[in-house]
Amino acid sequence: MITLRVYGILLNEARQVLVSDEFIRGNYFTKFPGGGLEFGEGTRDCLKREFLEEMNLAVEVGDHIYTTDYYQMSAFNNQQQIISIYYFAKALEPITVPLRETPFDFDEQQLKVYAEIQQTETFRFVDWENFSDESVSLPIDKIVAKMIKTKQF
Repeated sequence: MITLRVYGILLNEARQVLVSDEFIRGNYFTKFPGGGLEFGEGTRDCLKREFLEEMNLAVEVGDHIYTTDYYQMSAFNNQQQIISIYYFAKALEPITVPLRETPFDFDEQQLKVYAEIQQTETFRFVDWENFSDESVSLPIDKIVAKMIKTKQF
């Protein structure tokens, strides 16, 4: 089975990169915002939906950066192959969700959500000077982080 995932690279005016800190099934991950493609949905529409669902944020989807070009097994199901598609994203309005300074700084409400559905997330910006492939957890995200940092896209 193949799962398509779509992610957005959002850079703000202060030259910071938006990341999502997530606690899923007992594991901590830092990744780019985005998620799974739903049936009948295009990749750009998927990314817009994901930003609305996760951050209540309208975005403009920009240039394509990268699509997985090798086999990547899912971290959660060894019977699934992951194909990830990355685009630049631009916020069309101010970000209103709480932004954190520290990784995995979940508040009480977020921990209640985790107790119910076994996952929660929070968002933060990473300064460009401190941003690298070490800023994210997932193998495909690391490739994209290197590409962005070295402008190889």
